[in-house]
Amino acid sequence: MTEHSKTDGLPSTEVPASPQVLERAKLRNERMSGAKIECNACPVLCQISAGRVGACDRYANRDGLLVRVDPVVLLRRTLAQDEPLLVPFAPRGGDQDSVPWNGDLLHADQVFVTGVGSSTTYPDYKPAPFIVSSQVKGVDMVTVVTEGIFSYCSIKVKIDTDRYLGAEQANVRMKGEVVGHVTTAEYGSQMLSLGGVHHLTGGSKKEGRVTVDMMQALGNKQAVALTIDGGAQLVIQAGCAPIVNGVEEQRMRVGCGSAVVGIFARQFCGLVDEVVVLDDHITGVLTEHQAGRCLDMKPSGIEMGGRKSTPGRYFQVANPGNGWGGTDIADPLSIIEGWDPEVVWPGLRLLMTSTTGEHAAWYVLDDKLQPIEQNMPAEVRVIVDRIGENCEPSLCSVMFLGGAGGSLRAGVTENPVLLTRAIKQALVNVTCGGAPAFVWPGGGITVMSDVLRMPDNSFGTVPTPAIIAPIEFSMRLSDYQALGGHMTYVRSLEDVLRHGAWHNEGAPTALQWSELPQDNSWPLGQAPMLG
Repeated sequence: MTEHSKTDGLPSTEVPASPQVLERAKLRNERMSGAKIECNACPVLCQISAGRVGACDRYANRDGLLVRVDPVVLLRRTLAQDEPLLVPFAPRGGDQDSVPWNGDLLHADQVFVTGVGSSTTYPDYKPAPFIVSSQVKGVDMVTVVTEGIFSYCSIKVKIDTDRYLGAEQANVRMKGEVVGHVTTAEYGSQMLSLGGVHHLTGGSKKEGRVTVDMMQALGNKQAVALTIDGGAQLVIQAGCAPIVNGVEEQRMRVGCGSAVVGIFARQFCGLVDEVVVLDDHITGVLTEHQAGRCLDMKPSGIEMGGRKSTPGRYFQVANPGNGWGGTDIADPLSIIEGWDPEVVWPGLRLLMTSTTGEHAAWYVLDDKLQPIEQNMPAEVRVIVDRIGENCEPSLCSVMFLGGAGGSLRAGVTENPVLLTRAIKQALVNVTCGGAPAFVWPGGGITVMSDVLRMPDNSFGTVPTPAIIAPIEFSMRLSDYQALGGHMTYVRSLEDVLRHGAWHNEGAPTALQWSELPQDNSWPLGQAPMLG
């Protein structure tokens, strides 16, 4: 990462033997050495010496050409076992026999060009590098493919745990720099908001560099170590269990304490006299709960701490923490303030458990009405284990959230507001690396996508700093023409597969095949476009 536009003296690597996407360099800087080329793929405008790469590690100088050092990723519904994953485009005017497949056999419903490795529209007046025509179910389609340079972007992380991570609004840090904050907890999960323009560009240079590195790593499904002010130390990675204070989480709770009481009430009835399910949010008490009443369970006379909400449901029985049910409780009996002597009886059987079943204890009241811990009966243990069985594995979910600005939209049309309107009218399907993207309502184009559903290494960076992320807009060809699209740059899928981006000017380039993830729908042929 660098803060200036000259890459000489910066750590860099030799140009890879097989350049993969190329763009002619602009030699307009009269003071620049003749041995260098200027990269105009982002605002930094690196001046790159022969055999060296730019500050973003995405472009290099190879024989006076600006070389993209990673491939364009294309999706196919199914890859044959013997199909090469990395193959070159044919140079324009070159030997077409060098292409290792027959373009005539490729079908639009089998191939989708993603924005991963496609290059950008910077300096913003250029059309997108790929504007691909195809035909799906007899309908003429077009997909506009590019990489966006996102400053207004963030990472939203859902962490499945009841453990206390930190107070709402607490700073989240990486390498000592603030990179986000804790936001509102959701059902069984703690939420983080990371990145964003104020951390990327509104703080110190170090804060911006650390933030963009963190966002790139999380987007590319890598592990990141974070700390929360006044809270936990975390290791998070998309699709993996979170590590909280050095301990890997196992279970996401089946529900709050009240929900657990209700779900398993019928199974507990007859085997226990009282059940208390500890929870940081709502602690449930079975005999007071409506479920216990409907089952005609005898009141136990238990007197709970905390603030009673409705019958059998208690708030604030303890502080948040890493103990029972996401509280700071180590001794579950501490939340019991006493027993009504007119109701309770010796021999009362009491089960106390957490919302995940990870913590559970069995007590029987003695003649002095004191709960004495005993071995849990096997039939009760079966129910506690069932609570755990109903808890899904604890995972981290990582969502990329970005605003597609006017410059990105200019690569699609000369009148960007028409693209925005077409998306809101469901005429355009927006994807990120071919993965489904949720478009937020309201103004602009604010998209959100699950990074696990995107191709590997979908995200890059530029040292402004900003995130590079793929985005594609698919629509009917007639709709693209109506919104003022760059029609003279529309090229057939076969031509794109043979020659690469429109601006490669005859230089050899490469692509990489990737199989469509099973959870993803095919990006083309969505109902709003073809219905």
